[in-house]
Amino acid sequence: MQDGCGYGNSAAQQGIHADRAGTSCSGHDERRSEGQCNDHHLDHGNRLFSPFAITTGPWNHSYAALLETKECVISIPTVDLIDMAVGVGTCSGEDTDKFEKFGLTPVKARHVRAPLIKECLANIECRVVDIIDRHSIVVLEGVAAYFDSAREEKRMIHAVGDGTFIVDGGKIDRKEMMRSKLPSGL
Repeated sequence: MQDGCGYGNSAAQQGIHADRAGTSCSGHDERRSEGQCNDHHLDHGNRLFSPFAITTGPWNHSYAALLETKECVISIPTVDLIDMAVGVGTCSGEDTDKFEKFGLTPVKARHVRAPLIKECLANIECRVVDIIDRHSIVVLEGVAAYFDSAREEKRMIHAVGDGTFIVDGGKIDRKEMMRSKLPSGL
């Protein structure tokens, strides 16, 4: 683990576009050079932890990027970023520069081309290890993780899937804000 920025200019100063509220993921390979970080870097050689999965599919712009690049970054926002995360998750990177629209700072990743989001509590660089098309499941393996220990707000948000979020046991309702992305009847 490295204290402070731990990246240096050549290691992690790129951005990421996020397509799911509560969990940001992108295989985007647009190169940006901005922002410094104040993160701890957690790197355990070639394998950070066991593979995990996300769900996405052809309806999501990030899915095409995942198929093409076979890598992404998962960025983990905190409760103070909920409206930004919902906004990012309800527009498409296909026609929107999410960094510009939401004032996000790109940070270059060390192991993948997809960038990190400086404002998030944590970022995980990932490689795609499998795609299960039948169920729209993308299996990822984390290759590096970053945690901003200097960030004051550390309460994470967890999307329930119906426009509400869990925050350390509390529930936040953003159904109206997400109405355009929810199935009718929710």
